[in-house]
Amino acid sequence: MSDVSDDSMAKAKRLVLGFLPQDRQPGTEEVQNAVNAIFGLLAAQGEEVDRELLFKEIRTLVAVFQERSVALTDAKGHEPWLSEAKINRDWDFWERYRRYLEDVVSLPPWVVRRLDQSSDDVLSQLEDPRRPGPWRRRGLVIGQVQSGKTGQYIGLAAKAVDAGYRFVVVLAGIHNDLRSQTQLRIDEGLLGFDTQHQSRSDQDGRSRAMGVGKMPSLVKEFKIASPTNSGEKGDFGLATAKTINFPLGSFPVVLVVKKHYKILEYVRKWVLDVHGTKDENGEETVKDFPMFVIDDEADNASINTVRDPEADPTKTNAAIRKLMRSFDKSAYVGYTATPFANIYIDPDAEHSEAGEDLFPASFIRSLPSPTNYLGPERVFGLQVDDEDESDVEPLPLVRHVNDADAWLPPKHKAGDDPGEILPGSLREAILSFVLSCAARRARGQTKVHNSMLVHVTRFTSVQARVRDQVDDHLRLIVDTIRDRYGKAPELRAELRALWERDFEPTTDCFPADQAERVTWEQVSEQLLPALRKIQVKTVNGASKDALDYYENRRNGLSVIAVGGQKLSRGLTLEGLTVSYYLRASKTYDTLLQMGRWFGYRPRHEDLCRLYTTPALEDAYVEVTSATDELRREVEEMATRGLTPTEFGLKVRSSSLGLTVTAPNKMRQGTKIMLSYSGEGPETVIFKLADRAVDHNFGELEALVRRLDASGDAEQPSTNGNVKWDGVPADVVAEFLTSYEADRMAQRVRPRLIAKYIEQCTKVGELDNWTVVLVGSTKSKEPMDVAGHTVGLVTRKALNPEGFRAEGRYTIRRVLSPPDELIGLDDGQKKAAEKAAGITANEQEKKSKSKTPAGPYIRRQRRTDQGLLLIYPIAVPDADSAGTKAPLVGFQLSFPHSEYQSKTEYVANSVWFQEDVYTLAEEDDE
Repeated sequence: MSDVSDDSMAKAKRLVLGFLPQDRQPGTEEVQNAVNAIFGLLAAQGEEVDRELLFKEIRTLVAVFQERSVALTDAKGHEPWLSEAKINRDWDFWERYRRYLEDVVSLPPWVVRRLDQSSDDVLSQLEDPRRPGPWRRRGLVIGQVQSGKTGQYIGLAAKAVDAGYRFVVVLAGIHNDLRSQTQLRIDEGLLGFDTQHQSRSDQDGRSRAMGVGKMPSLVKEFKIASPTNSGEKGDFGLATAKTINFPLGSFPVVLVVKKHYKILEYVRKWVLDVHGTKDENGEETVKDFPMFVIDDEADNASINTVRDPEADPTKTNAAIRKLMRSFDKSAYVGYTATPFANIYIDPDAEHSEAGEDLFPASFIRSLPSPTNYLGPERVFGLQVDDEDESDVEPLPLVRHVNDADAWLPPKHKAGDDPGEILPGSLREAILSFVLSCAARRARGQTKVHNSMLVHVTRFTSVQARVRDQVDDHLRLIVDTIRDRYGKAPELRAELRALWERDFEPTTDCFPADQAERVTWEQVSEQLLPALRKIQVKTVNGASKDALDYYENRRNGLSVIAVGGQKLSRGLTLEGLTVSYYLRASKTYDTLLQMGRWFGYRPRHEDLCRLYTTPALEDAYVEVTSATDELRREVEEMATRGLTPTEFGLKVRSSSLGLTVTAPNKMRQGTKIMLSYSGEGPETVIFKLADRAVDHNFGELEALVRRLDASGDAEQPSTNGNVKWDGVPADVVAEFLTSYEADRMAQRVRPRLIAKYIEQCTKVGELDNWTVVLVGSTKSKEPMDVAGHTVGLVTRKALNPEGFRAEGRYTIRRVLSPPDELIGLDDGQKKAAEKAAGITANEQEKKSKSKTPAGPYIRRQRRTDQGLLLIYPIAVPDADSAGTKAPLVGFQLSFPHSEYQSKTEYVANSVWFQEDVYTLAEEDDE
């Protein structure tokens, strides 16, 4: 395919996308009509494109959807500014990058829109760089491994320099090649020139435009500079500082540096030398020169791993903190897919020299992945412990390795040699890679990158020997396939058998619009051309090989990369299809980061394969579940309007002996055992859809009728509480099973609670319930509930202006704390008050709540004694005719179980502060 036809196809795609509706996802017929129209238009101009290929690529692009991001934010000390700045500032760097993503990178339209929105959301939480006086903001963005975080923070950096940030520092991992790769991405997406040949955009005579710099020129000149470059040795150093020949402050300066304390100190001292002034304490500070730090892989090297938070922090952590402290205006945003270590940072830690730690006190934002992302849930599956949602079935891409131990034992040493004969599983994996390269060529993807990962050891010397073995085997395959009269027919028969046994059935599991069917004859024709392109390289600190994807961008690079540590975090293998992975790890974050096979595989997901052991697959299934639970908790707490410092987080521990993160990163994390034993789950998030509201009210009325049929109700005051005693557990469990909870309410899962009650009854617990329909005697809106008139309670929305538009009603608490005392006798109440009083005195709490906090009340309940409180809640601006059903909220008060098994979690310090003291909350009226 010529460059001319490539350009024509790119032009055709731009025109078709512009022709389609922008506010929704177009249908297949609309795509076909747009393709036909543009095809005819280009044909009339003498330009030819492959109409069928154009249709396939457009259909793939427009089928992708992405949800909006959510965040926990803290507005303390923050001044909103972005909406006004959007009107009166130019956003040239961002507009250039956006057009580059759409026209050159060909990102799906929805993905570009969401990147625009999410980068705005993050930027709005930073301070206006023009804001006077000292300020500081620290945030964290959580994405998924290989999901596009780099593209997101390049967009954020583009908007930051447009807004007025004049000094941007990108902390890019701990290895030279990852820093180099990140700088190259910055060169392409933000700077627009090759930093190996120039350091300023306005340099004369040596201009090497690239990426956004090759976009059709605008009238305005993009002035920007970078003292670092994309070469292997292009990091910042003392020599770099001496050769910088441009001023600071007049235009943006961007540095991409490794996370190493010496380099960070070089940067800090250089800026202080150029721009520093002494403050009233005699300390040198950079004033009125706002700095923006982007910390890529923020859970790696940035964390203070010293046990005592009061002691001197580790060197790299201290260097980042000192750099931040040296500026009177600074913003810090960490990016990671594995935030486990970050949420264990002590939010109150501060050091006399290094300053505050990097806890993301300003915001924590979670980025959802687009629907075309091949992530852990799709590779390994996900079992959802909630009947409201379906389990995610794993794609049929994992192949088990059971024959590698004789070749390379799991506990080998640096001086060990692999066995002379490659295991059959590795030989099959190499053949699978050959077939995937040939199949992509048969599908018309001839000028694309293809990569295979071989990750079996952390020792560079062993990697070198594995590389030689793989290279020898590949050369044998090439020689054999060329020899028509020797063993070529036998090898082709083996490849065909693998194709028909493995690839064809796997492709049949994918929809036709996601995986193009090609015949064995079409694939067979492409075997030799595909084989000729494949190279074998080692990727580690000792090798001179480089994965030069950029230099091969026109024709595509096909490579088998043999590596270890360097391939385990941040480094992207372009077009990765086949992975052979045996490297065990004991931590969640390392396992996820080693999963280089996650990412985007447009039109070739079905050709991807992961060869690994059953034990490693089990580990990934468990990590996927724990990570999904963490992400859902972030989303729920964001919906509840909590701040990062109120983020009481726990991460489920492993049943397989894994740990959440490295022990030295969990100094501030504490192991806890949890079940619903002694808990008080309550609903705080409600669906507003009429169907859900009516359904839950209908289930409440069914419960009340059943309670009336089996016992007498007590209602001492008009419109007040209605109480039933001696209720069987199955009545409560049936109500919970039928209740429809909001998707965001991860901490209250009614069906899981019902299962817990069922398990307790089997050992003689929770078989005697008190159920209370809570009514407000002050209410002006009494309502009939299955024959009982009760006053509706009110609970203020956390989002009073926008809950209608959002489709959910979110409150801080549904429980009025005194209600949880219902069902206790006088002795139990006094014991709860005494326990709460002792604890309050011990902690020298200045004020004591009128009601003991929930944990003290629940500690006094007998094991058979459960309480269900149901709150009918009036919805503001409900139907004026009065026919609108109320929301149905509930709280359960569980005693401590003597039998129930618990799940182990690791919790941060904030989690332990939750629910220890509660202030009495009456109705909001």
